Amino acid sequence: MKAACSASAVSRSTALRTSGRSRVTTVMPSMISLCTAWGMGYSVERPPNPMVGGGVFIIPTMFARFPFFLRWLGIAALWLAQSAHAVPFEDSMAQRLKACTGCHGAQGRAGADGYYPRLAGKPEGYLYNQLLNIRDGRRHYAPMRALLEPLNDAYLLEIARYFSRLEVPYPAPAAPGVDAKQLLRGRQLATVGDPALELPACAQCHGKALTGAQPHVPGLLGLPRDYLNAQLGGWRTRQRQAHAPDCMAHVAGRLQPQDVAAVTHWLASQPVPQQGKPQASLTPWPAGSKTLRCGSAYPPAAAAPAPAVNDAQVRQGAYLARIGNCASCHTAPQGAPYAGQRGIETPFGVVYSSNITSDVGSGIGAWSADDFWQAMHHGRSRDGRLLSPAFPYTSFSRMPRADTDALLAYLKTVPPVVQPNRAHALRWPLGTQPALALWRSLYFTPQEFVPDSGQSAQWNRGAYLVQGPGHCGECHTPRNVLGAMTGDALSGAVMPVTNWLAPSLRDSKAAGVAGDQEVATARLLRTGLAPHAQAQGPMAEVVQGGTQYLSDADIDAMLVYLGSLVLPTHASPSQAPQPTVRSSAAAKLYQQHCAECHGDQGEGVAGAYPALAGSRAVQSAQANNLIYSVLRGGFAPVTAGNPRPYGMPPFLLTLSDAQVAQVLTHVRQSWGNQASAVDAQQVTLARNRMGR
Repeated sequence: MKAACSASAVSRSTALRTSGRSRVTTVMPSMISLCTAWGMGYSVERPPNPMVGGGVFIIPTMFARFPFFLRWLGIAALWLAQSAHAVPFEDSMAQRLKACTGCHGAQGRAGADGYYPRLAGKPEGYLYNQLLNIRDGRRHYAPMRALLEPLNDAYLLEIARYFSRLEVPYPAPAAPGVDAKQLLRGRQLATVGDPALELPACAQCHGKALTGAQPHVPGLLGLPRDYLNAQLGGWRTRQRQAHAPDCMAHVAGRLQPQDVAAVTHWLASQPVPQQGKPQASLTPWPAGSKTLRCGSAYPPAAAAPAPAVNDAQVRQGAYLARIGNCASCHTAPQGAPYAGQRGIETPFGVVYSSNITSDVGSGIGAWSADDFWQAMHHGRSRDGRLLSPAFPYTSFSRMPRADTDALLAYLKTVPPVVQPNRAHALRWPLGTQPALALWRSLYFTPQEFVPDSGQSAQWNRGAYLVQGPGHCGECHTPRNVLGAMTGDALSGAVMPVTNWLAPSLRDSKAAGVAGDQEVATARLLRTGLAPHAQAQGPMAEVVQGGTQYLSDADIDAMLVYLGSLVLPTHASPSQAPQPTVRSSAAAKLYQQHCAECHGDQGEGVAGAYPALAGSRAVQSAQANNLIYSVLRGGFAPVTAGNPRPYGMPPFLLTLSDAQVAQVLTHVRQSWGNQASAVDAQQVTLARNRMGR
């Protein structure tokens, strides 16, 4: 009968929209009276939204004892209490891509100052190529690369498709800023070309109307002159590159500075035709015209299904390679998987990862199981050379022979790639064999993991995963000036070079999992997103390439082990927070830049934007990660459990150091949060470390 009342009430409902925040359906008074007369609760419905909750909540039957108007006021009070904390939210690509439109303008129509180009309506293939080029380092723009690093090809294609289908008006063209002679030269280059310089016309590739061509050639009209000029400069200096053959590098390299000025002024002064969409295909030019071949990664090739592996040892090795995130370090940007040559910056110089594919000459195809064990357990190469501890044999030494044999068995199934290893670029004498021998005599003793007989099998499994293949301590344990782990294991550390904080896994106020943190930590390891946290910086890479592949049993085991850890007795107590700093300017900055996603009260949106109120990350004793997150922005890593993450725009060029400090202090000292203030000097140091 209760269900019948609810269903009948809904069928006779009226809709109310309040403050644009949520849609509420309230039952008609006659049905309310009927249901409450039977002593039942009745329902108020919200449209179900998996990100913010929703569905039906039941008003307790105690309201039936009150006069009707009091019952009605009770309903209103309960609804207002819930909606007061609701964040205006729409589960859409527009919402997910606020990290993009924060700079590129609403609907990707271009930033107001012309610095950030238009995205709307550009060919899908062009946008996809540029997203790949920036993420993989062919096109150099650090803020964008930081945004895109955690995203995979499939999500980049979806982003490109979304913006390509938007139709928004173009702005009026700018008045030309050069004389008629230069404009005439610009028109010639754009529409005819210059055979003497072996320059084809811009229109030959970008369409006769210069509005682009499907599937991957962009239009050149409707763009500010400064942007066009900067892009040609990028091609000339190789700051911008494309998939081979790189035809624009050829064009830009043959343009003289005066020609760059002429063609960009002319293009910026031309109106976009009324039908300004890209052509369906390029129109053939007369025979004998100079033509160029241009590379493209579009359309992306369908991923080949992974071959079935029947060998149990190879399956075990594949699992170990994944949870150890081997591919992340052993794959260079734009490089083949496991082929090495990724540069890893250390305080002592750059270490380049080695080729561990099955190639016999430059990989490990000729290595025996004994050779591989020597590298993993003893930190020695096949020829006896001492390896740099940037390769974390200090942790892998704990792996038993059965696991290293399995890992080698898997790596020998990786397709061979001929790519010689690159010499490290370390300051002398730090990379020499005598220096490594001295370091090892002080800080390294091979030791296989020994189970603790006083603990359960699950605890021991977790301890092994954390200490061995997971090598968590390599980031979360303090190091001395020589790069050796000498502090209390897993007690937290500021990572060298990057300055990101790897928080303590022992301290419940940092990232410890004792108490009620197990569920949130498990979710973070699987998906990169938890109610009060999001994997950013180095941890995003760890989640995307490693921990998301952990089995449920192994995650549970790791949490059992980590939950048993306690702070060392000599650990200094957390610093008392400074007096709360109330600033109307800081509150205004928060409302202007943060509240739309994180909520007026820092409540966030479940599954999309982490809550700031009550967040351990927000209240960390060191604000490094918080500062970097605001400056860099970013997406949570793409994972199987979160394949289309929401993004946050970078505020690197939007907010000053003082403003970043103000808004972070506001966040760290509001809604019950208690943490020290952030000062502008901290932000300046972080910005300088980012190379800005």
